[in-house]
Amino acid sequence: MLSRFMHRRLCQMRPSNFVHVTKSFNRQTKTSKSLFKRNDIEVGEAESITSSFGVKSLIKPFLFTVSFSGCSFLAASIWQYEEMRKIAHHFMNKHSPTFESYVNIPAFKRSEIRRKIHFWWHSHTEGQKIAMGIAAANFCVFLMWRVPALYPFMRKYFCASPALGASCLPMVLSTFSHFSFFHFAANMYVLYSFSTTAVSYFGKEQFLAVYCSAGVISSFTSYVYKIASGRLVTSLGASGALMAILSSMCFRYPDIPLQIIFLPFFTFSAGHAIKAIMALDVVGLVAKWKLFDHAAHLGGALFGILYLTYGNEYIWGRREYIFKWYHSIREK
Repeated sequence: MLSRFMHRRLCQMRPSNFVHVTKSFNRQTKTSKSLFKRNDIEVGEAESITSSFGVKSLIKPFLFTVSFSGCSFLAASIWQYEEMRKIAHHFMNKHSPTFESYVNIPAFKRSEIRRKIHFWWHSHTEGQKIAMGIAAANFCVFLMWRVPALYPFMRKYFCASPALGASCLPMVLSTFSHFSFFHFAANMYVLYSFSTTAVSYFGKEQFLAVYCSAGVISSFTSYVYKIASGRLVTSLGASGALMAILSSMCFRYPDIPLQIIFLPFFTFSAGHAIKAIMALDVVGLVAKWKLFDHAAHLGGALFGILYLTYGNEYIWGRREYIFKWYHSIREK
């Protein structure tokens, strides 16, 4: 997630409706000076902000994080149940439509363009399809940032900060929000690169549950750091969720060689790469760097490692209880 940099970029815009949002944000933080300034917040302001947004202000975001993550895995389990049920019906019904039957449909019943799109879509892996779907959602939000009339709405719901009025829902929506095209392109490239490996290991249902949960958990980690440090800047971006996928796969397959797109001649192992990235985020927290939301990065990375170690067995591995519960409800 981009933090202080995006905070300054959003404030440099001059539309009157966005200025109104900035003023409203300043009133919510109960400070006379703008929090969008480049310099650090003064000690007096930080104390005032911390007193207004203390530990109690983390209760609702914490409850939202736990409930949303639980609902994500519940929905993913039900989704997988329905997929398994569909496959079972497919094998039981010999007349079920298949990909081959679609290909053999007479030409007058389908257009050439539709046939090409169908073949193009099925030429991708399951992970790449999931990544393209997430990228499409992120691109739609990116386009919404280009509409000045939507600034108040985007500022309220697609930027995460404990100082904003709506502090819970943006924890999810900010994961799909990018203001800079380079930020959007870089994150989606990383997602596309690791999607095939991650979906092959987790499965598409568990992958999406982990991705969405990691986005919220990384936002909550960022909230904790912002309140503790008194620097209530806004953050947005999919980096926290991506760090969970990246860290889990790098620790699962530490010997896989990786390359930097601009330095193809330089290779390094996945295990060393994720350790270096996490170490850089730790340094960023200690040094109080302002370009990225290092707390969100670390929160997402730690969640990915912990889930790979324990969650895959103790959470997803025990979903048969959900299957039985849902089956009993569905068959009534």
